[in-house]
Amino acid sequence: MAATTHAEHEEIARSKQDGEALTWEDLTKMKLTWRVAQETLRMVPPIFGSFRRALEDIEFDGYVIPKGWQVFWVASVTHMDGSIFHEPARFEPSRFENKSSSPATAPPCSFVAFGGGPRICPGIEFARIETLVMMHHLVRQFRWKLCCKEDTFARDPMPTPLHGLPIEIEQKTSP
Repeated sequence: MAATTHAEHEEIARSKQDGEALTWEDLTKMKLTWRVAQETLRMVPPIFGSFRRALEDIEFDGYVIPKGWQVFWVASVTHMDGSIFHEPARFEPSRFENKSSSPATAPPCSFVAFGGGPRICPGIEFARIETLVMMHHLVRQFRWKLCCKEDTFARDPMPTPLHGLPIEIEQKTSP
């Protein structure tokens, strides 16, 4: 397997003619790229959370939630829970090595960037394709560097950049 996303994409590009479109087979080779995308979504989920209605009385962490009450779950609270994701503040794409949609050691429905269970986003595969194709072209056609290293986003309630786009992008002269 390629050691970097750049190497992964260069390997795919070597099998293509100039301007030739990516195929499904090419996308299946982007394993590291998808792990990087998943880890990014874990750390900065695109949704804040969602309401659910308790279908029966349930006790959670010493509290009783009566049937019919609405409960609001927050994706980032789950994704940054140290009991689920070891060292949650650390960017570690290898968490997703053994499974396609959640870390191998995490309980079911703990990676909820696309929801979970019967309410999982029906567009998850389309989002994966869009992400992989975009990353292929971004990695191959541009160089970029991070301009500010402190926290660069806030929740309002969606992730919002604090300092504009905190990267410099330069088009490569040849991929």
